[in-house]
Amino acid sequence: MALIVQKYGGTSVGNPERIKNVAARVASYRAKGDQVVVVVSAMSGVTDNLIKLAKEIMPLPSEREMDMLLATGEQTTIALTAIALHSIGLQATSLTGAQAGIVTDGVHTKAKIQNITPKQVHQHLDAGNVVIVAGFQGQTQEGQITTLGRGGSDLTAIALAAALKADLCQIYTDVDGVYTADPRIVKTARKLDEISYDEMLELASLGAKVMQSRSVEFAKKFGVIFEVRSSLNDNPGTIVKEETTSMEDVVIRGVSLDKNQAKVTLVGVPDKPGSASVIFKALADATINVDMIVQNISHGSGTPATDLSFTVDKPELLKARKVIDGLKNEVGYREVVADENICKLSIVGVGMRSHSGVAAKMFETLAKEQVNILMISTSEIKISVVAELGKGEQAMRAVHQAFLG
Repeated sequence: MALIVQKYGGTSVGNPERIKNVAARVASYRAKGDQVVVVVSAMSGVTDNLIKLAKEIMPLPSEREMDMLLATGEQTTIALTAIALHSIGLQATSLTGAQAGIVTDGVHTKAKIQNITPKQVHQHLDAGNVVIVAGFQGQTQEGQITTLGRGGSDLTAIALAAALKADLCQIYTDVDGVYTADPRIVKTARKLDEISYDEMLELASLGAKVMQSRSVEFAKKFGVIFEVRSSLNDNPGTIVKEETTSMEDVVIRGVSLDKNQAKVTLVGVPDKPGSASVIFKALADATINVDMIVQNISHGSGTPATDLSFTVDKPELLKARKVIDGLKNEVGYREVVADENICKLSIVGVGMRSHSGVAAKMFETLAKEQVNILMISTSEIKISVVAELGKGEQAMRAVHQAFLG
């Protein structure tokens, strides 16, 4: 008998029929005597609709109230999943994140899990129940409902698997596993049998929608090996685990494209110590994640000045602009230019550590496609560039062909 944690994404529970399919899959594991904890997302489209409703009332709603609102999406799904299990004769109990013992910090809409005390989960499992837990949410020590940010259901599943010392963690989605690129854009993309935590972490943080980066980071920290697989068939998925020596034989593991990026440029920032510190501390205090940063120093006459550019997720652009506008007098920049017409293209692979010429090949490929590079960022195992949004998919296909055939 094994203890299994399964997570089902929004598409997998997108309608009553698919929820019944989830129940049937869970039943097949229970028939083998396994204990099963199911973590579910909101039904596909529900979270976006809730956000839309809130923004129709107020462009920048209170983050506390957004958490109260968005948490209802997952709570709807856990109840429906429990009902589906009851309908086929299985004992099942639904629990909110708080009831499952998930304790978070107080940062609304992007809370971090502080600890998990899954007492109720164990009690219901011992009583022979399937336990369905609402993903994406938790509760502070003071009793405030919080959400974990986009893709937070992945994090709930990985964290529960670690806390419960589960034998297996499965992340069910609408694709067969992790691909070398988004198969909807790159028709020649191939499914990977395995991938390292570091590669998966980079791909997740760079826009690959299969997994949320924080959940991969958590899995790596606590050694939770997990499988990404489809809820729509029984094909084997992709195992995400610690890096092995043989993984370096592959130079590039995957290519990702993130269309959800915006670029903010502060023009004419006085070139003096402390300017960048003021800007990025204010953004950090507002819990805005900044990704790529580029600074260009002007060498013209007069007071030295610089143009400072950085990227943020598109949904955070309005919030970032508000923070930056409030710094105009303190920082003394001339103007702010925001650009949502960009994308971030990245290649990832642990093999980059031991192979040279990767960057040159990527830039040469983009040049042949007439793709202008706006920003560049690198690490040991990734190269990312910012380019015009309209050329993103073309660039992704060309780069995938160049490295992965």
